[in-house]
Amino acid sequence: MKKYWLWLLCLPFGVFAQDYSAFQSQLNQLRDSVVYHQYQMQGKLPLIVEDSVAFVYHGKAKSVAWMGDFNGWGYDQSFQNKGKNVGNNLWVLKSKFPKDARLDYKILIDDNQWILDPANPHQQWSGVGGGSPNSELRMPQWKEAIELQAQSNVPKGSLQTDMLFNSRILNYQITYGVYLPHGYEKIGKLPVMYVTDGYEYLHPRLGNMVTVVDNLIAEKKIKPIVVVFVDHREPVNRSNNRRMQELAMNSAYLDFFVKEFLPEIEKKYPVASEASNRGIMGTSMGGLTATYFAFTKPDVFGLVGIQSPAFWTKPQIYQLCSNPANPKMRVSMTSGLINDTSKESRKMKDVLQANSCVYTYHEVNEGHSWGNWRNLIDDVLIDLFGTKM
Repeated sequence: MKKYWLWLLCLPFGVFAQDYSAFQSQLNQLRDSVVYHQYQMQGKLPLIVEDSVAFVYHGKAKSVAWMGDFNGWGYDQSFQNKGKNVGNNLWVLKSKFPKDARLDYKILIDDNQWILDPANPHQQWSGVGGGSPNSELRMPQWKEAIELQAQSNVPKGSLQTDMLFNSRILNYQITYGVYLPHGYEKIGKLPVMYVTDGYEYLHPRLGNMVTVVDNLIAEKKIKPIVVVFVDHREPVNRSNNRRMQELAMNSAYLDFFVKEFLPEIEKKYPVASEASNRGIMGTSMGGLTATYFAFTKPDVFGLVGIQSPAFWTKPQIYQLCSNPANPKMRVSMTSGLINDTSKESRKMKDVLQANSCVYTYHEVNEGHSWGNWRNLIDDVLIDLFGTKM
């Protein structure tokens, strides 16, 4: 499991610049087109030395800018994102980031053309419903969770997808999938995690959660669990994603979940029915909903996974969570520190600290992106289902 040192993460960009002369020397060499193409072929762009970064683009343009997590995709006006033409059609933007940061970005040409960085081989898919790729800045000390990599020697669980449930409460169908761990037939009743935005958590380019769960179970870092992935897309029109309605502290959706969906899953699959073995998890609006579900129904959901929660959309969530949970619940919450939800998450952390929750809080130098969330799924699951608790 990854470790996070808050004293390092909370320092502002630029504190750790250590070898600027070496950085500037390499940057000057990039003005030679031969050197630029060598760096491109060797995967050395963007140029990174310690905490110093140079985004570079080679091509004719009237203006070049970089948009991404570092400037809130344009919402953070304090970040200087305009590149400078240093000659020979080479555009450069210099900046500094924490050494363990990982950030999504794209290049904006002439204020109207968005492109992937042609010199950067690293990409991260993001966005609701599968989205599209962004270029990915990986700082030197950032590490991908090993649990995201499929291992040939790890027993694989089974996955059932695209199953339909007719809800009388919602008056429409929902789609869901179910992961069952290897050898579940011999285990008996299993802990269960219900996951909102299930399509994204399932997608190999986004959450890749099945691979993470397989690996964690094989490594004996978590107990064998069942995972139920709830898809918010309309079954007959997948372009219609109902998440913004369903995940906005929607009391009807909570009623559907508790009164209809949970009984159906517990009838069909070997899952435990007590709150201490039943979890709810989500990211962004799904993180808000996981919190809402658990603190509205603590006798139903005793385990809560909250990733980059959209608490700002429903500030009444803080009051809901300010009452001590009874029975006690276990919470794992994560947030990025770069134009993500750390302000709101820290406020919630203080609320959780004042009530009867057992909680863990992780912060990383990343933005509001699946690159952030997928890399912390293992931490959340270990916090909630770990074998050493």
